[in-house]
Amino acid sequence: MLSEKAKVLQFLGGKTMLAHILQKANLIADQLTLVVGFDMESVKQELQTASIEAACVEQLEQIGTADAVKSALPRIGQTDKILILYGDVPLIRTETMEKLFAQQQPTILTTCLDDPSGYGRVLKDENGHAVGIVEEKDADPSQLQEQEVFTGVMVVAGELLHNYLSLIRNKNNAGEYYLTDLIKILSEKGFKIERLQVPAEETLGANTRAELEVLEKTLRQMKAKDLLDMGITLVDQNRVDVRGDVTAGKDCLIDVNAILVGKVELGNNVVIGPNTYIEDTVIGDNTSIQPFSHICNANIGANCSVGPYARLREGTVLENAVKIGNFVETKKTSIAEGSKASHLSYLGDAIIENNVNIGAGTITCNYDGKEKHPTKIKEGAFIGTNSSLVAPINIGKNAYVGAGSTITKDIPDDALGVGRSKQTTKENWSKKK
Repeated sequence: MLSEKAKVLQFLGGKTMLAHILQKANLIADQLTLVVGFDMESVKQELQTASIEAACVEQLEQIGTADAVKSALPRIGQTDKILILYGDVPLIRTETMEKLFAQQQPTILTTCLDDPSGYGRVLKDENGHAVGIVEEKDADPSQLQEQEVFTGVMVVAGELLHNYLSLIRNKNNAGEYYLTDLIKILSEKGFKIERLQVPAEETLGANTRAELEVLEKTLRQMKAKDLLDMGITLVDQNRVDVRGDVTAGKDCLIDVNAILVGKVELGNNVVIGPNTYIEDTVIGDNTSIQPFSHICNANIGANCSVGPYARLREGTVLENAVKIGNFVETKKTSIAEGSKASHLSYLGDAIIENNVNIGAGTITCNYDGKEKHPTKIKEGAFIGTNSSLVAPINIGKNAYVGAGSTITKDIPDDALGVGRSKQTTKENWSKKK
């Protein structure tokens, strides 16, 4: 990777490879143990960042996968069921882990490759049980024809690990203890080893930046397929990037170059325009997100229109039928039903009630250099173009703010507030100039 970070801490789809695999494993396992051989402190920090509880044990020497599992034996009970995963194989689906973990017999995860060069082939008996893994350099011509390969991922009883890991030897060119040897050992001891075969895309790993880019592409395709399977229309499945989890109602459409991050919930008939970024946001029925909008940690109601070129920051709440137009930014602001801010405004720390019109160029001046202050605009108010509302301030029900005003005092219900300098006109000024 040409990096100072551990390989598993390289980013994929917005989070580390390690976070991908652990967040899925955390859904099905009672206890997680990481065997770490390099950069232990950074791995522990990543656990905190991803809010995952896991113990870390150190593999003092990197002398093989079997030795790595052996390092974790003190945390493995005899009656435990153990799922062995790899931090640099991050695309295994949660459903696959669940199927694997549900097995009552030792089970290995396999896949079939058109070109299995470089991989250990799965040897099977007449009943389809795995009896061993043969490395390519040791395979005979008939074994080389086998396209099913072992991914290294497996589920096995803790008792078997305690009893048989010590039988693995390092009599190979690398002088390492390979977990793959456990398959033959268990088979010879009379255990029936099942195979769970999955698409190759789930078993991809990465050792280089080029391979990491392939993982990015594969993850993007897998996520796009998930969207299609839930009934979302994608204008181009190769140009949508899901970096989290998306749920949706019926008849949603996502246009090109949309990026969806974190937890995104779409209602029915939601349209996501091209070149949009949406993170940790709920969007209600029949709402349209116009092109080039940036939305983060927001809650958007039904029948809203947002954008183009809108930015909704954390704490934004739009109730139903709200319009946010081009070059409008909001933060920690709630806007009630029927209100609109159509152009060129900043609304921060504001509470805006029903049917309010925010004119172009309006700013809530919420920060005095030390603290943030609220702006409250009551139902039916009309804020004229190019107005500055100096918080803390209250604009009354059905009140008006004259265009070009700087408002520093509360405006009562039904009143007009104007705060601007008097215009002076000098006749024939340009001729004299």
